[in-house]
Amino acid sequence: MKSIITITLLFFLTTIHGYAQSPDEYFKIAAENNPGLKASYKEFEAALQKIPQVNALPDPSFSFGYFISPVETRLGPQRARFSLNQMFPWFGTLRARGDAAALQAEARYQEFLDDLNNLYYQVAAAWYPLYELNRLQQLEQKNISILDSYKNIATRNFENGNSPMVNVLRVDIMLKDAQTRLSILNDKESALLSAFNNQLNRNEEAPVSIPDTLLVEDFSYSLNKDTLLARNPRLAELELRSRASEVNREIARKQGLPNLGIGLDYVIIGNSNAMSAADAGKDALMPMLSVSIPIFRKKYKAAQEEALLTQESINLKKENTLNMLSAEYDQAIFNIQQQIKMLELYDQQILTTNQSLNLLFQSYSNSGNDFEEVLRMQQQVLQYEREKATAQKELLTAQAKINYLTAVKINDNENK
Repeated sequence: MKSIITITLLFFLTTIHGYAQSPDEYFKIAAENNPGLKASYKEFEAALQKIPQVNALPDPSFSFGYFISPVETRLGPQRARFSLNQMFPWFGTLRARGDAAALQAEARYQEFLDDLNNLYYQVAAAWYPLYELNRLQQLEQKNISILDSYKNIATRNFENGNSPMVNVLRVDIMLKDAQTRLSILNDKESALLSAFNNQLNRNEEAPVSIPDTLLVEDFSYSLNKDTLLARNPRLAELELRSRASEVNREIARKQGLPNLGIGLDYVIIGNSNAMSAADAGKDALMPMLSVSIPIFRKKYKAAQEEALLTQESINLKKENTLNMLSAEYDQAIFNIQQQIKMLELYDQQILTTNQSLNLLFQSYSNSGNDFEEVLRMQQQVLQYEREKATAQKELLTAQAKINYLTAVKINDNENK
């Protein structure tokens, strides 16, 4: 896990036709419109409101008492009493509570970033199948056009007595297969569009810009896997929650210390009829100091132990999350390498098969023989083209997975 992984991924350059070259243009739309992401950000804003709550002192208490039967004193009868008291937690408790709430809010922000990061991946993972579908539709339409031309040639050759009727029937069978496949692909388009537009929270039938051919660029990685994965917001979130639990343990310790209170009593005293004194009838004002006595220690020790166990649990979750991210990263890299090799193979096979097809077609044109082999070779070319489109989709989806695991889009936005 600690080793340096050096990977060179050679992508193939293809000609670009069409408007959109990648799903990047839709990321901003999704980030602005997706209700799940909006809900995640609202949760972060709600977490921020926790900070002023825990930073505040407890409300002061005010009490009023009226003596139904006045208490006689030397200075006069006590008529009523007003009391005002304010408690203060032990030194540093409020600041620690604020720190813990701030760490929890920051952790919630990292959750939001992970949701945003995942949304980027989901948009890409829904866009590349649309490219694949568009490419397959093009190939099927091209195949139908080629088969139509083959049918015309086979029909003319049959009419001229140069080939049997079975050649025409073979083409007819393949044409019906191709037309059915194209019809199924057209039906599939609405489902894929719906899945993609739902990520953007817009009309399911809204048009999506898809290029005729996709650009796959050259790039290389020379990197430390752990360094890249450390940028994932899920790990940052767990680290912040671990730190918050550590602060909560300190808060639990401080809660086991005395709370201090200051107060003021004001007593209304009436005029004394029994005797005359210098301060007779004068109201009394008495400052007060109070201290709580936390003698029931079990609950404070349990709170500290709870915070410690929570921190240990979060640390284990972080380790497990890193292992999972590492496994997903390795799988995505393998998928990229696999698809690169397959793309190389398909390009070579398409070139060779096209050369063979040209030779067979020339032979058929001259002799009227091997028409079945011409059809078979044409379908083989089509199959390689289909598999190449699928390999491009799988490769770019795997690259989007790498971007998700390493939070590439998130970090790029923060660096701007």
